[in-house]
Amino acid sequence: MIRVQAEPFDMGAELTRFTGSVSGAGAVVSFCGLVRDVASGDLDRMVIEHYPGMTEKALAGIADQARARWSLAGVFVLHRYGEMRPGELIMMVATASRHRADAFAAAEFLMDYLKSRAPFWKQEITADGGQWVAAKDEDEAALRRW
Repeated sequence: MIRVQAEPFDMGAELTRFTGSVSGAGAVVSFCGLVRDVASGDLDRMVIEHYPGMTEKALAGIADQARARWSLAGVFVLHRYGEMRPGELIMMVATASRHRADAFAAAEFLMDYLKSRAPFWKQEITADGGQWVAAKDEDEAALRRW
C-alpha cells in the first residue's frame, strides 16, 4: 500500500493496520522518519512539495522493486507533504516477510530509495529565509549497495 498525504499520522495505528493486513508473515519491520532540525537549530518548518499522481507512481515502482528482490508478504509506504515542524513524523515504511532478513533488507532498500529517488522537493524555512534541500553524497552512496 502506498499513501501520500498532508495530514499527520499515528504510527502505532498504521503499524497495527499493516500488520493485520498481512498473512503468512513471521516478521514486520517498520521505520518512521521525523523532521529534524537544521544544524544551527533554528528550523521553523519544512515544506515538502510533490506532483500528485507522479509521486504515487514512483513510490509504487520502488515498492515493486522491493517485492521483486525479496520474499515479502506486504509493503507499506506513507509519506507526507505540506508544512511540518521539527519532530513531526514525515514518513513511514513497513515490510513484512516470512523471515526477518527479507523484511529488514527490503525496509532499508525502501528507505534508501525514498531518500534519494522519490519525487519530493523539500524546503527548510528558518528565520533567515528558505532553502531547498539538496541531494547528499552519502545518500547517493547508500544506493550503490543495492
